[in-house]
Amino acid sequence: MTMLEHEKQIKNYEKTLNEVKEQNQNSQLWSDSEIADLEGKLEKLKDKVYSELTCWQRVEICRHPSRPRSVDYIKALCDDFTELHGDRTFKNDPSIISGLCTIGGVKFMVIAQEKGCDTESRLKRNFGMPHPEGYRKALRCMQLAAKFDLPVLTIIDTPGAFAGLAAEERGQGWAIAKNLMEMARLTTPVIVLIIGEGCSGGALGMAIGDRVVMLQHAYYSVISPEGCASILWKDSGKKEIAAKALKIHPEELFPLGILDDIIPEPKGGAHHDTEAVYSAVKEYILSAWEELKVLPTEALLQQRYQKFRMIGEFHIE
Repeated sequence: MTMLEHEKQIKNYEKTLNEVKEQNQNSQLWSDSEIADLEGKLEKLKDKVYSELTCWQRVEICRHPSRPRSVDYIKALCDDFTELHGDRTFKNDPSIISGLCTIGGVKFMVIAQEKGCDTESRLKRNFGMPHPEGYRKALRCMQLAAKFDLPVLTIIDTPGAFAGLAAEERGQGWAIAKNLMEMARLTTPVIVLIIGEGCSGGALGMAIGDRVVMLQHAYYSVISPEGCASILWKDSGKKEIAAKALKIHPEELFPLGILDDIIPEPKGGAHHDTEAVYSAVKEYILSAWEELKVLPTEALLQQRYQKFRMIGEFHIE
């Protein structure tokens, strides 16, 4: 597993502790109480390190190669999954996975942004950067869900929409704007789950929902920290300053009404205990569905409108 800079002292301590335990199997040099004391100190070290994470260190956790991807959530949450392909206009975009599934006995339409987990899959998925046809595919599936009264679950994990010339020629901005408008008036409940990076319009084009929830170390921003630093200071090396200034993490976004809830992660991030994260996510999705399914369509749409209308509201005293 890839070791992050802030985890080195933890890994070194764990390595030493494991060596001590192995030596103890051959000759009893350490008592059980001494071993327990060392284990307690390790837990205290973890508590200290993970409670003092900087904004940039949390971005690194969010981008960790072992962090669960959208495909992992689909496999873990869905009892079954039937993928739907293509936008019926140009072609299929592999960076967005969409399809019909069942979660805890409830039928959903799931639409997810997927980065890939190795070189081959990352190239295939375009590193999670959707093209216009990806957003059109997502919208087609959302409208199909509304037609058959199925709730929609979108999973967000993208460094941004693809900004290449071909994407612009095919109407990238228009495709995202169209999604914003249509999701705002979609006549079925929409739950948005941000599991990793949620950058710019690339994320927002699939994130207009009745419930928007983030994992603890995910981030949601108008731009990546590196991009912000490059624009403001002409120096991407100032990414740590930018990460702090952007206010991109859940506890900073929640008071502003941008989020509805935060799903906690295990110490060090979701990749340290994936099963616990999958369980918490599944519980939240089903709980949100129970709240939303009783709302009449008109009330659902009005509530969604007011939710986004209130973002950015301020009062002069």
